[in-house]
Amino acid sequence: MTEDIEVSRRDAVRFPGISPRAYEHPVDRGALATLRAVPGFAQVVKAISGFYNERGERLMALASSIRVGPKQYPELDRLRHECAETLDLPSVPNVFVYQDPRLNAETVGMDEPFIRLSTGLVELMSHDSLRFVLGHEMGHVLSGHAVYRTMMVRLIALQLAMSWTPVSALGIRAIVAALREWFRKAELSCDRAGLLCGQDPTAALRAQIQVAGGIDPARIDIPSFLQQASEYESVEDIRDSFLKLKFVETESHPFAVVRAAQLQRWAASEEYRAILAGDYPRRDGDKPGSDWKDDLKSAAQSYKESWNSSADPLTKVFSDVGEAVSGAAGKVWNKFGNGNGNGSGS
Repeated sequence: MTEDIEVSRRDAVRFPGISPRAYEHPVDRGALATLRAVPGFAQVVKAISGFYNERGERLMALASSIRVGPKQYPELDRLRHECAETLDLPSVPNVFVYQDPRLNAETVGMDEPFIRLSTGLVELMSHDSLRFVLGHEMGHVLSGHAVYRTMMVRLIALQLAMSWTPVSALGIRAIVAALREWFRKAELSCDRAGLLCGQDPTAALRAQIQVAGGIDPARIDIPSFLQQASEYESVEDIRDSFLKLKFVETESHPFAVVRAAQLQRWAASEEYRAILAGDYPRRDGDKPGSDWKDDLKSAAQSYKESWNSSADPLTKVFSDVGEAVSGAAGKVWNKFGNGNGNGSGS
């Protein structure tokens, strides 16, 4: 750590040297692996995003919002230090509170990321829920998501600027859709980072209920709220499935009820318990780009498990078609793959 900090939670589990791979969603890791495997990709993105004035954004935050510190929002200052220590970040990101009644938090910047919290979020959420939110944003910092998110934002702007050329806009739309799909999974990753910081699944769920519209979590029945996710994921009419695809394409975040259900499942998993027990990958053991094939396999397996467990009719169609194509390809390979047609080759 670059700052001396006063630890206020003596009983909290900390994760020295934790790698972001410990909490990253398999599809998030798979998407990033394809990008990280390209030598110099991050540098290229930074170069083409040269007009992205990070210094200017920091100056604007300094000039138009409140920088959290020992004398300004001291309770948030304590939380930011706690979260940074829990995830063992090399430095403690600055946090700014800006005026906006909507509930929002974001991480800005590539070289020196900082966190912005809206007044609506700070006023509404409890101390423990704010710890989850700050931990989520620090997950973005540790995973290095800002480079790719910046790329997505710039491409969206470019898509709008080129809307008068349908062919070009359509090509960019495909890339943006892929990046949005990655970022939605990145949000699931950072929800896990937030849970690791707070180590309180109930507080995390309260935060997500408030984002969904629960002004007072005490007035919300948690089983009923989670039942909404089950109903959303198991629609029986294929027309609803197409509508879900249409609506989710333009979303940068997963839908609130789905996001909450995903995190609660992870909170009950053996993977989460193992991390709390100290069994997790360390940053000093990471080898960038060397295991990208495993990440892609994990992503594919995650999608397969999601399809198999889904009651959505369109998802089942995709899954059945995929299995049929895969099975047919396997039979063809077994018959002709060894070149002699007897199907006995290895």
